[in-house]
Amino acid sequence: MTPEPESLDHAAATRFVSTSCLGAELSSEQCGALAALVKLRRVAPGEYLIEEGGNDDSIHVLLTGALEVVKNAGVGDPASLAVLRPGDLAGEMSFIDGTRHQTGLRAIAGSEVLSLERADFEQLVARDPDLVYKVMRTVVRAAHGLMRRMNTQYIELSNYIFKQHGRY
Repeated sequence: MTPEPESLDHAAATRFVSTSCLGAELSSEQCGALAALVKLRRVAPGEYLIEEGGNDDSIHVLLTGALEVVKNAGVGDPASLAVLRPGDLAGEMSFIDGTRHQTGLRAIAGSEVLSLERADFEQLVARDPDLVYKVMRTVVRAAHGLMRRMNTQYIELSNYIFKQHGRY
């Protein structure tokens, strides 16, 4: 079960947004507008922020703690794919296109996450398209960085396998 979102006071929310990657390119007024839409989620160790196969249409910024990206491998505990640290984004693809999550996010340690729902964010399209553009550019950069890391890992794995003549 995913943790329930909590409302933040506007000053704290604005501070969190302005220091996160989502607020990196935003003016103080834009950070305030985005802060009015975000919620805080506290995730206890072992608790899931995102369930594999679920769909929450939210983007999440890890503020504190650590989240493990896990995938059900069909036997026993899920396989660990990566660990997210403070500042990392999660749920980008579901936020953009509404697809179900292919992996889960489980807290390794007590974590705090800033969450923004797509429906709330879309309210800003008409009011402040510049804010929307800047946030989406940040989301694309995060997805691009993830793709670069995956490509690098694929190349390293391929090199390892082929240099070992298929013995691993």
